[in-house]
Amino acid sequence: MAILERLVCLGAFLACFSLIFLFCGFAEARTNWPGIVPSKDGTPISYEVYGEGVPERPVLVFVHGWSGDARYWRFSAEYFAKNYKVVLLDLAGHGHSGSGRSDYTMKSFGEDILAVVQAAGAEKTILIGHSMGGSAIAEAARLMPDRVVGLVGVDALENVEFHFSPEQKEQMLAPFRQDFPETCRNLVGPMVSPDTDPQLREWIIEDMAAAPPAVVLSSLENMLSQYVTGEAATIFKEIPLPVVAIKGSLAWPTNYEGNLRYMRSFDDIVLEEGDHFFMLNRPEEFNKALEQAIDIILNK
Repeated sequence: MAILERLVCLGAFLACFSLIFLFCGFAEARTNWPGIVPSKDGTPISYEVYGEGVPERPVLVFVHGWSGDARYWRFSAEYFAKNYKVVLLDLAGHGHSGSGRSDYTMKSFGEDILAVVQAAGAEKTILIGHSMGGSAIAEAARLMPDRVVGLVGVDALENVEFHFSPEQKEQMLAPFRQDFPETCRNLVGPMVSPDTDPQLREWIIEDMAAAPPAVVLSSLENMLSQYVTGEAATIFKEIPLPVVAIKGSLAWPTNYEGNLRYMRSFDDIVLEEGDHFFMLNRPEEFNKALEQAIDIILNK
């Protein structure tokens, strides 16, 4: 009987211990759950926060490119969360964010970023944008100049003076309107280095080709329009911030003189033989380059 009583007591103790353990684990897990915040127009925007950071260091906000999402920063989030507070987000119509808009403009993407920065309590930030994300972070900086200390374009912002004619814009958009998935594959394929792991290469191409056509066609048209009107460059007159571009040598050439006609300062860091997705297929080199870019901005 005594043995039975002891077993009952032991069982009760273990049950209580298990509940405490599970509760603590549950509470800890909750801190890593994605958040949802409404953008200015009410569209729900998904975001994730990693790391604690320290007060004197800016929060690093990573913004994906056209037809992508927050997963494209998977190798950078963990690396930088050791020393910084890191925020990833899905722009409206991408990833896990809402897709109820009729028009996906760069300004509306800037509003998405602003909503996330406010929700994350980030008072001082460096905005990091890949490809189209470069245009989005410029718009975000215009909306919250008191919260941004610098911009990093990842294969973006190398030549804000580049100009499209309205006819060239329409010629580029026409194949996407006719057959978005196949046109997207034809566009993205050459932008991924042949040295990339085949599985990763296939994932990038097929993931981007699977994006909602209405969303990415609208965003592409709006981004290209900024290079027709010249707003891609003139916006930097309103955001006197240091800008650093991290680019692959296989990408478009840098227009230093053109950029400096509009930007407070401009520097670039070149990864030799780098393609458009070096944060995925060469993450160690990219993370080191981003550390260098952050140092350049903070020293400005």
